[in-house]
Amino acid sequence: MNWNQVEGNWEQFKGKVQKQWGKLTNDDLDVIKGNRRELAGRLQERYGQAQDAAEKDIDTWLSRH
Repeated sequence: MNWNQVEGNWEQFKGKVQKQWGKLTNDDLDVIKGNRRELAGRLQERYGQAQDAAEKDIDTWLSRH
């Protein structure tokens, strides 16, 4: 799957994203709106990750869905 599919079907993926990254709030998910860069930023903020670590986590998650 590629990110365009996630972005285009964000409402369907919100639950999966929140299940994977439980520290993300509903407000976070509403702000992210399928924007990968915004998701990476929120992961950095909530989990204290570096940008490359957040991007790697997103890639890993994406490869499983």
